[in-house]
Amino acid sequence: MQTTLISKLLAALTIFLGCAELQGSEPDVKSSLRPLQFDVKSQTVLEHNDGKFFWFHPRAAVIRGKDRTQISQVVMTLQRHLVVSDHYSGMYTMLSKDLGRTWSGPDQVPALDWVPEQDIDIAVIDVTPAWHPHTQKIIAVGAQVRYNRQGQQLEDVPRAHQTAYSVFDPQSGHWTQWKRLELPRESLFNFARSACAQWLVEPDGSVLLPFYHGIDSPHPRSAAVVRYSFDGKELKYVSHGTPMHLETGRGYTEPSLIKYQGRYFLTIRSDDRAWVTASQDGLEFHPPKPWTFEDGKELGSYNTQQHWLAHSDGLFLAYTRRGANNDHIFRNRAPLFIAQVDPAKLQVVRHTERVLLPDRGAPLGNFGVTAIGPGESWVTVSEFVTSAAKKRGAKGCLYIARVLWSQPNRDVLD
Repeated sequence: MQTTLISKLLAALTIFLGCAELQGSEPDVKSSLRPLQFDVKSQTVLEHNDGKFFWFHPRAAVIRGKDRTQISQVVMTLQRHLVVSDHYSGMYTMLSKDLGRTWSGPDQVPALDWVPEQDIDIAVIDVTPAWHPHTQKIIAVGAQVRYNRQGQQLEDVPRAHQTAYSVFDPQSGHWTQWKRLELPRESLFNFARSACAQWLVEPDGSVLLPFYHGIDSPHPRSAAVVRYSFDGKELKYVSHGTPMHLETGRGYTEPSLIKYQGRYFLTIRSDDRAWVTASQDGLEFHPPKPWTFEDGKELGSYNTQQHWLAHSDGLFLAYTRRGANNDHIFRNRAPLFIAQVDPAKLQVVRHTERVLLPDRGAPLGNFGVTAIGPGESWVTVSEFVTSAAKKRGAKGCLYIARVLWSQPNRDVLD
């Protein structure tokens, strides 16, 4: 009882100090926000629901030429959700040579399938791929987990929950086998996932990966960003920022990182709400504060992911939330929204909110975001099909929501 009370007091103090420090760091900043216009067009890539699996966690990466304007292919990674909660197959890919109008696949990648170990299957899930322009390779990063034959995730050996990566070479068309990422041998990284995470390639070619981590799964997780070097073959640990702690529930999970106009922004999931913070160097962040609208009311996103869309003339957040006549949806995970963010105040601007994909009865909380070209960005997501979702129209569709910008995104060309 006393421990619970102390945890609640610490959580309240964390929120208060986080807001005070973050707001106090820029007390005289005034918003110069200019709304950026865009259109949204949705596309169904595939549809599948046979009761045995449905496609999940679709995320795209663009293969670009060295001048960044030429796009030869778009690669989408995805996995089969095997009906049991958080039980996923090995990785599959789809390819498009016409900017997503047509696709080949899904094709299984043998090098990225489960690795059997007695009665255990080792898998990598929650994968996010991205293009590394310096080496002309795709790096895919995800959480390495251990499943028993019933599809339950295990913590049966030290460091059972870690992070792994694979490298795709467009020249050969081959993926490397999953390789575990290096992290310091500290107890704080016994459980360490960079999962469902947007991550960044810096101008020098180094990689910034956001993690959620802790001593084990029962304890609350922290969030931190880790810097790696990449030589085209291996990611090598360089340093990490100061961990940010939340002592309630599962703590901080599934952080996503973006860079906008020289600053770094991190959005973080927790059981009760969504959080946001900013940084000047991508490693050391202000204490997170809860996501709110500009009127101070909480955004209402909770226990699910949020991701960023960055345009040279505006910063945007994609999210789900309460309060959209959607209490029939698991964790209110539909509709999927987009809205512009005030980067000075770290708030969502309510009047800019738009629906990316509507409520068809299926949760849409596990999604990805990709800047495709100067004219468009994609949000990719699959329907989580339940019996209730079927009755409301869900069919196990994999969607692309194309965000079509009213003016070119210069960041894609720089």
